[in-house]
Amino acid sequence: MTTNISSVETLKPVASDGAITEYVTAMIGGQLFGLPISRVQDVFMPERLTKVPLAPDDVAGVLNLRGRIVTAIDMRARLGLPRIDDGKPPMAMGVDLRGESYGLLIDSIGEVLKLADDSREVNPVNLDPRMAKMACGVHRLNGQLMVVLDVDRVLEIGPDRIAA
Repeated sequence: MTTNISSVETLKPVASDGAITEYVTAMIGGQLFGLPISRVQDVFMPERLTKVPLAPDDVAGVLNLRGRIVTAIDMRARLGLPRIDDGKPPMAMGVDLRGESYGLLIDSIGEVLKLADDSREVNPVNLDPRMAKMACGVHRLNGQLMVVLDVDRVLEIGPDRIAA
């Protein structure tokens, strides 16, 4: 069920401290991550992944998703985590950046959470530096920390990124 919020917003503007963001959650290496739902195009199980010769370790390959060529990014490799071979197929969250399609390979998909923007905190000083580089804050949820991923930073590929 969807609610028509736009008509309410025109009558009474929402204060910036009352803003809410919806996140698609995912588990990667036992850590909870969230991506703003506005950046997630779809969630899928990648099939027939084609390896790309001489690609960095975190580029798992490319695949055809409904007629689009999608570059699959191994989030475990991007975060410096070991690969797992538990026999379960990975899940992927489809995102776009500058007209290119990417699939972020994750361990499992979670639920959609609606969280107040003013409850998001800056990255803690003790957050793993590899995560901190790709995060734009955290939410504390019932004893668990959800790291908010910045899609632009996750997909950042440049000279310093390739050398890492």
